[in-house]
Amino acid sequence: MPGDVVDAATRSRMMAGIRGKNTKPELVVRRGLHALGFRFVLHDRRLPGKPDMVLPRWRSAIFVHGCFWHGHDCPLFRWPGTRQDFWRQKIGRNQERDSEVEAALDHAGWRVLKIWECSLKGTGKIGIDCVVPLAADWLRSGERAGEIRGTVRASG
Repeated sequence: MPGDVVDAATRSRMMAGIRGKNTKPELVVRRGLHALGFRFVLHDRRLPGKPDMVLPRWRSAIFVHGCFWHGHDCPLFRWPGTRQDFWRQKIGRNQERDSEVEAALDHAGWRVLKIWECSLKGTGKIGIDCVVPLAADWLRSGERAGEIRGTVRASG
């Protein structure tokens, strides 16, 4: 694997600048759901995992996950070529935490919807015009768990 294209200090600064909340995908989904009349609480610290959006009326929590940080099985995720042990541990722990949080929310009677970044960007995106109605349909459905992801397109 080739080395990084920037030095370690620059890479560290770049990684530190990546937000954990109020990301662009999250903001787009929030605007879309709000426009449809859904009201929510942001990053509620009273719930496990501080969901991106909590809709008390619907007893639902929504997470907008970045495909890289959560190790999603999609074209947007690639294991880094450097510091592989570090990244496998970090992303693996993020996935474990996601499972723990979802189980805790389910046990407490909350429904959970995961919206993946690949649904909004990349070659397999389905776009915000599909994501928001799918999220709204899920909220109204009463299903315990849901997931919205991009489509996987074969190359060739």
